[in-house]
Amino acid sequence: MKYVLKKFTLAFALASAFVPVLASAAVPKAFTYDMVPPMDNKENFVKWMAENRGEDKKFLGQRWDRYQALIQRGDLTNEQTKRSFLMTPREEFVRKISLAHTYDDNFLDIGFGVTISGPHAVSRMTSVLDIQKGDKVLEIGTGSGYQSAILGHITDKVWTIEIIKPLAERTRGIYDGIIAKGYTEYKNVNTKQADGYYGWEEAAPFDKIIVTCGIDHIPPALLKQLKTGGMMVIPVGPPGAQHVLKITKEANPDGTIKISRSDIYNGKVVPFVPFTKLEGDAIVGSHNK
Repeated sequence: MKYVLKKFTLAFALASAFVPVLASAAVPKAFTYDMVPPMDNKENFVKWMAENRGEDKKFLGQRWDRYQALIQRGDLTNEQTKRSFLMTPREEFVRKISLAHTYDDNFLDIGFGVTISGPHAVSRMTSVLDIQKGDKVLEIGTGSGYQSAILGHITDKVWTIEIIKPLAERTRGIYDGIIAKGYTEYKNVNTKQADGYYGWEEAAPFDKIIVTCGIDHIPPALLKQLKTGGMMVIPVGPPGAQHVLKITKEANPDGTIKISRSDIYNGKVVPFVPFTKLEGDAIVGSHNK
């Protein structure tokens, strides 16, 4: 009985650590892909978002300040990603204990040995892909759900895979809760618990792929599921010392495929959690060779 009670208490603690922070009322104005908040100054942005999306002015102010910093350092480079960053409530995807650090420029612990990527990494990786509405995008490593939330404000075709079953279930619950509040744009985020190394074959091919865990090589299945003409961003390198690469897949005149790589941080090391692998229902090691 004590063992059952402990399991229940732990499950409750994990769930309550992610109680949504937005008001319980429905979002005042439903999302559309032509919706753009004021981007001229902080006061207008906060006022519009509070009135139209029902969000907390404190977090909106912090979001605006981080947005300005991301532009200055070159992490946000296209209009659709700027808009998406401003429209996405990051505070919904961090643990309650970390709420005060929601818009810090850091990776934050979300339990299960993984993190929510910092705003700088999310913004740069998304910007590099230059996603357009209608693009089919696959994310490997759902984690907190924040990256796929960013994607969901740009395109209505998002697939995301999480290998850790309790984390996948928790994040799906967060999405369902937010959708119930009126964030209907997240209905377009398709989730699955599986080993992302093998991609999502039945939904392929994809225009863009974003990988949020580190590995020492490019998974062949992901390269195969990427459309010709498509792009992928992926942290590649030894554990804890990855370089975030942009991979492009193009057709040569003779019909062969050309794969090109470039470092989106110009050689800077960015450590990511490892690309773990699944054997049956158990996570065993990583996919690093």
